[in-house]
Formats: sequence, C-alpha cells, structure tokens
Amino acid sequence: MSVGRFIGGVGALLWRSSDNRYLLLQRSPDKDYAQGVWEPVTGRLEQGEGFEDALQRELREELGLDARPLYILGTTHFYRGEAVAENELIGVVYLCHFSGKGQPRLSAEHTQARWLTATEAFALLTDPTPPTLWTRRVIERAEAVRQKIPFQSLLALSQEGYELG
Repeated sequence: MSVGRFIGGVGALLWRSSDNRYLLLQRSPDKDYAQGVWEPVTGRLEQGEGFEDALQRELREELGLDARPLYILGTTHFYRGEAVAENELIGVVYLCHFSGKGQPRLSAEHTQARWLTATEAFALLTDPTPPTLWTRRVIERAEAVRQKIPFQSLLALSQEGYELG
C-alpha cells in the first residue's frame, strides 16, 4: 500500500462549564459539504500548521472566540463527499472549555449558533446522516469524559497542551 495524501482537520466542541452547555453551529447552505447540518467548530489544517494552532485559528475565524482545549475526544476519518483521495480527511476532535467571555460572532460558514445541553442537542440531532451521527458521537464522548474526569483534573491535564512538536 502506498503512502497516502489526505486533508488534516480539527474539531472543537465548546463546553461552557457555568451551565453545562455545548455550542453547536448550523452549516451554511452555501458550504460544499453537509449543508444545513448542526456541528461543533470544524476546519482544515493549513500547510505547515499543527492541530492546536489550527484549532485556535478556526475558533477565531468561525466565532471570534478563544477557548482552552481540555481533552482530545478522539480522532476522525471520513470522506467529504465521494470516497476519492482528494476528499479524504483525518482529524483530531477536542473538548474545549469556554469561559463565557464574549459572544460567538458567526462567519459566513454558519447561519446559527446555539448553546445546548446534551439532552437538547440530541433532540436537535435527529437526522440519520453521517455528519449528524458524528456530531452525536462527539457529544456522547464529551459527556462520558466529563462524567469520568472532574473538571479540575481536565484543567490540570490540559495545562501543557497536547501538541508534542
């Protein structure tokens, strides 16, 4: 098997600890993939960029916000459309803490933003398509992590960041 080429991506599920809500965004109908779908912050790495640098850039570009990566929820591998090499994406998905300072400022990539409890998010995410099912799994994983690892421990674990260079 030959060495492949693929798109690198990041996901950031923002969690607001003050009221235990997650931020979901509705993708614009003008997007090239998964139009109208509710999702956490997502984006692609630029050439020469690390995952955490891309994460912070995407948060600023899509929302005008900063958030602290608390935990790596998992990795992801999928095709943005047809299963051809130029659509293949691998990525890292983070649970990020939002301190509550500032309000999301939507970019042209999204039409709506909602802070939702996990229960409210699951009620919204009923479409059985792969992008929606992926968002449900991200929230399920975040809920499991938050139940098993106390907030102060997550803060301590994330102190140095996750980028190893």
